[in-house]
Amino acid sequence: MKKIVTTIALTLIAMASHAQYLCPTQDVWPKKLPDGSKKKAVVWNERKDDGNRFTEVSNPTLEVFHPIAGTANGDAVIVCPGGAYAILAYEKEGQEIAQWLAARGYTAYVLAYRIPNNRMGALQDAQRAIRTARAEGAQKVGIIGFSAGASLACRASTRWSEPLYTPQDKIDTLSCRPDFGILIYPAYLDEGKGGTLTPELTVTPQTPPLFVFGTQDDIHYSGPSSLTITDAMRRAGAPIELHYLPQGGHGYGMRRGAGLIWPTLCEQWLKKQK
Repeated sequence: MKKIVTTIALTLIAMASHAQYLCPTQDVWPKKLPDGSKKKAVVWNERKDDGNRFTEVSNPTLEVFHPIAGTANGDAVIVCPGGAYAILAYEKEGQEIAQWLAARGYTAYVLAYRIPNNRMGALQDAQRAIRTARAEGAQKVGIIGFSAGASLACRASTRWSEPLYTPQDKIDTLSCRPDFGILIYPAYLDEGKGGTLTPELTVTPQTPPLFVFGTQDDIHYSGPSSLTITDAMRRAGAPIELHYLPQGGHGYGMRRGAGLIWPTLCEQWLKKQK
């Protein structure tokens, strides 16, 4: 009985935390998915150590976190959780980030993009999410991602001029170019020959401003990826701000270590994008 009461209490606390931000969830696609497949339910998996996550998404969704009344700044940010394009760390790198953004006046959309192993589907979902935020009145629309989610955010920031799906409605006539991108411990940006920039990423002077945060000891992911995308942006003359710590590892979200450092730096950078 005590366990049941505790569970109910924790659930009510979580609901109250979400309630202040008014978090409706909407489908990314109004009709069929771009590949013609049918929408199916997502698969949710609970983890005590790392927060709740999705292990399969075949019907991508947007969970919308609105700022508290009177605090909105008019801009929106698409939030892309990471998980190696295999899972989504939805709570740690999605909902917690959205709450942080909403508390600072942004309308935050947590994107549950298609997984597992559907990089093109994920990019289509990100393009549609950016257009949706714009259609719903955002003045500027940015995108933030973590690990594979940062890969997705970078792909959305560098491939926005490519028509990747057949338009479904008026929303798809709007631009899917992010006004800014935030890459936190990014992965998969150095998949070119000899660790060079991933071939699908086209960096030009029109690439939106990027904020990049990585660590040297994250040797398989943000260590090389952070430097590779920074060099590409520098060579193209596109604006970028890099923060590169010697230690911090990977997958910390906002919870520990380096995860307590990047939010302050990012908030200062975001003020410059207004």
